[in-house]
Amino acid sequence: MKEVTIYTDGSARGNPDGPGGYGTVLLYVDANGTTHRKELSEGYAKTTNNRMELMAAIAGLEALNFPCSVTLYSDSKYLTDAFNSGWIDSWIKKGWKKSDGKPVLNPDLWQRLLKAAKPHSVRWIWVKGHNGNPENERCDKLATEAADALKESF
Repeated sequence: MKEVTIYTDGSARGNPDGPGGYGTVLLYVDANGTTHRKELSEGYAKTTNNRMELMAAIAGLEALNFPCSVTLYSDSKYLTDAFNSGWIDSWIKKGWKKSDGKPVLNPDLWQRLLKAAKPHSVRWIWVKGHNGNPENERCDKLATEAADALKESF
């Protein structure tokens, strides 16, 4: 399997229900040692930060054309803990309900994310946001620019 690194971030202005956006950076080093880079971003008129965090990961995984070994970095504990702490398995077993019996938020995006991740081997790694990681900072810039572009259009 080819190894791909994905960095993600989401942003919402006026969370919840304000304009928001996501930023995603995909990195792949080929057999010749050449780094290939793809940046993705998109803005949404009415969203939440958590939805944008999920969309950033979805966009990165959906951009892959074949099964890959993926290391996905996110500054969202909401995203990484869902996989690393087993929350998502529990939610699925309980019919998309949390341990307190309340519905899981954003089940549409969680289901889309699971579908996008399925062909790949994904490691979910949390990285502290706004802490000098160049790729995380780039994702933040892409996400906030996408959100701000929509904010300015109102």
